[in-house]
Amino acid sequence: MHIIEPIAAQADGFAALRRDLHAHPELCFQELRTSDLVAQKLDEWGIPIHRGMGQTGVVGIVHGRDGGACGRAVGLRADMDALPIHEANSFAHASRHPGRMHACGHDGHTAMLLAAAQYLARHRHFDGTVYLIFQPAEEGGGGAREMIADGLFERFPMQAVFGMHNWPGMPVGHFAVSPGPVMASSNEFHITIEGKGGHAAMPHMTIDPVPIACQLVLALQTIISRNTKPVEAGVISVTMVHAGEASNVVPDCCELQGTVRTFTLELLDLIEARMREVAEHLCAAHGARCHFAFKRNYPPTINAPAEAAFARQVMAGIVGAQHVLEQEPTMGAEDFAFMLQAKPGAYCFIGNGEGAHRDVDHGGGPCTLHNPSYDFNDALIPLGASYWVRLAEQWLARAA
Repeated sequence: MHIIEPIAAQADGFAALRRDLHAHPELCFQELRTSDLVAQKLDEWGIPIHRGMGQTGVVGIVHGRDGGACGRAVGLRADMDALPIHEANSFAHASRHPGRMHACGHDGHTAMLLAAAQYLARHRHFDGTVYLIFQPAEEGGGGAREMIADGLFERFPMQAVFGMHNWPGMPVGHFAVSPGPVMASSNEFHITIEGKGGHAAMPHMTIDPVPIACQLVLALQTIISRNTKPVEAGVISVTMVHAGEASNVVPDCCELQGTVRTFTLELLDLIEARMREVAEHLCAAHGARCHFAFKRNYPPTINAPAEAAFARQVMAGIVGAQHVLEQEPTMGAEDFAFMLQAKPGAYCFIGNGEGAHRDVDHGGGPCTLHNPSYDFNDALIPLGASYWVRLAEQWLARAA
């Protein structure tokens, strides 16, 4: 591997910084201590900063040898927020705040971009500008969308933007990137079936919403199996069913909630329309009323072909082409999708290894993201930072 030597020499310091972030997790739009630390470090290295974008976001500005006069610019993004999960780890840097932890590696993402920022500011082997985007609220808050709404791309005009996420189970020293959809859209639905309650011993005098709900759960699955093309990926999952308070009472209503995932907006449009039709008509057939609500959270994350190919080339120069994998699409979602809707770019994975501390037994396999036993692998920091630096330098040189 071709790790940048000055970054490797600072590895212990950035690992300590990452562990400090891990011990002090902050939830979406509450990243006050985290953004203070980021701003402090950037200021120490002479990097101009802009704060408050997307509430708690930080943008650092690193101009190259030309002072940014050429007008070329690229954005590098790291997310900062933690999750509302109680940590199961017992190591020294475990969360000091019950019910909050860095269970997705955003502490590591922040550390990698800070390590790259320090090198870029000290060496500036490029012409143009690198924008360092430290984003809040990726975990459900839509922080990318909020930064864009606050004028991210108008105030900091960049021609492309890139993101990166660690991936447990992928060996350390490997990257993965592919063109096209790599993460799904994230959407949620809430269906209320209004019937007519009554005594369970006299069901003929009621309109029981429970069997209607049971039929509806099964009927929704036919949308995937019979309305969508077999080669198109889509998921409808009913994850919550709420009804009734007593064993001898037919309830007045039953609520269904769940999620829908797709890789294209066209398929999402179809699924939403068919879900509404199936729910409303099935309820009507049984004499019940239906209230259908559908919320679109994050769009699919779609890599631009040219930028994905360029990222692959940069990765190959660092770890070798044989260690750059095809990025298998996942039904997980990522709000970097909003940035890719606005600008060309690519979102990649960096291998995190097992992704868990050895003093926690998680069953022998890789510890997944959003798991109370998860921990970011500090060995990734020099590798990820080297990727950020080479990506920025080579992209700006290529753009010339």
